[in-house]
Amino acid sequence: MITLAAFDMAGTTIDDRGAVYRALEQAVTETGATVAPADLQTWMGTEKRAAITALVGLGGGRASDELVDAAFERFRVILDELYTAEPPVAMPGVPEAIDELRGRGIRVALTTGFSRDVAEGILQQLGWAVAGTEAETEAELVIDALVCGDEVAQGRPAPYMIHRAMERTGVLDVAGVVVAGDTAVDVQAGANSGAAITIGVLSGKLDRAAFADQPFTELLGSVAEIPAYLESRVS
Repeated sequence: MITLAAFDMAGTTIDDRGAVYRALEQAVTETGATVAPADLQTWMGTEKRAAITALVGLGGGRASDELVDAAFERFRVILDELYTAEPPVAMPGVPEAIDELRGRGIRVALTTGFSRDVAEGILQQLGWAVAGTEAETEAELVIDALVCGDEVAQGRPAPYMIHRAMERTGVLDVAGVVVAGDTAVDVQAGANSGAAITIGVLSGKLDRAAFADQPFTELLGSVAEIPAYLESRVS
C-alpha cells in the first residue's frame, strides 16, 4: 500500500519553462567555463552547488569554494529574474493529482535540488503551502512536506531527500513510497532509496530514449497520470 508520494519540482510538478537550465548554464559560463548540453542534462536535478562544482570542472575551470559561492549567488539572481519575468506554473493536471492522492490518504512531499529559500519562494508564487504552516489556510494547494537539497548530507542521486520526506511525514517503510521525477538522477535517487515504485515522467527535457538505461519502474507522461497508474496496480 502506497502511503507517500515524493515528487520532484521543476519539470515534474512545476513548469518553469526551462528557467533552471538557463540560469545554471549562465551562472557557470560566467565563470569562464564551457557547458556541454550533455553535462548540463546529467547534473540537472542535483543540488545546485554540487552541480555548479561539477560543471565548472567539466568545462575547464577550477571550482574553488569562492568561485562556487559566487556562481551559486549568480544562479539565484538569474533564476529570480527569469521567474519574475515569467513565473512558474503548475504542470497540467498536477494539482488535481496531488489533491486526489491526499484524498486517498497518501501523503505528498516535494523534493528539489533548490535551496529552501528558492523552493519556498516558488511555492509562494504558485499559492501552494506545506501542511501545518501559516500559509496553509489560504493556499490553493497543500502538500505534506518540502525537502530541499541544502537540508541533507548529499543531494540526488543519493536517497537522503526521499528518506527525509519519510521522516517528515511519519512514513516508516520504503515499501509504501512512490517517487517520480523528470531527470536521470530523480529515478536513480528513487532506486537508491528502496522505494516500491520509481516513475520517470516525460514532462521535462528528457524523452523516452534518454531514460532507457535508468532504474525506473514505469515511464509516464506526467505526474497527472500517477493516481490512475497506482489504481491500476491494485485493481
